[in-house]
Amino acid sequence: MRFTRAELLAFAGAEVPDLLPEGPVRLLVVGINPGLWTAAVQTHFARPGNRFYPALLRAGVISEPVDAGAGMTDADRARFTAAGIGITNLVRRATARADELTGDELRAGGQRLLELVVQRRPRVVAVAGVTAYRQAFGVPRARTGRQDAVPPGWPDGVELWVVPNPSGLNAHDTVDTLAEAYGEAARAAGLIGRAGGSPA
Repeated sequence: MRFTRAELLAFAGAEVPDLLPEGPVRLLVVGINPGLWTAAVQTHFARPGNRFYPALLRAGVISEPVDAGAGMTDADRARFTAAGIGITNLVRRATARADELTGDELRAGGQRLLELVVQRRPRVVAVAGVTAYRQAFGVPRARTGRQDAVPPGWPDGVELWVVPNPSGLNAHDTVDTLAEAYGEAARAAGLIGRAGGSPA
């Protein structure tokens, strides 16, 4: 699937619905906000070059590849939700780049995320992007990994993790390093065993 720049720009400000299981949520992945390609195909982390789905596959969190650039299929969505995996964003509106977001938007997104977590009580929340996490929750020294300190009002029993952003613009990480980070959060959520494997 291909889009012209003009076609993609037409999706600026569009929203992408959360992907959430009807039942218990084991792992809630939190993106920063939808990109224009994501908005165009209504699939999170969809821009070609994004390493999100390849990293999940490498980690054993999912067992089938996802051609996100073309948009998730109903079968893809069903596999995610059946495993208890959800995806949301800090900010709903789509932009060409995450740095177009304001601090106020990210802080409001942090509050929205907190409300969703209180409502759904996932086992693990994994925010994909440490810079956005720092801004959303006012913790400028936060690092990736499991967070010992959680935001005020965070429900007991919900682990909070910050994992690297899978965007191709993040040159610090590879599919392998992303898979390692996502695998740690997935193990904490009970999705894979200590040695890897398919969703339980």
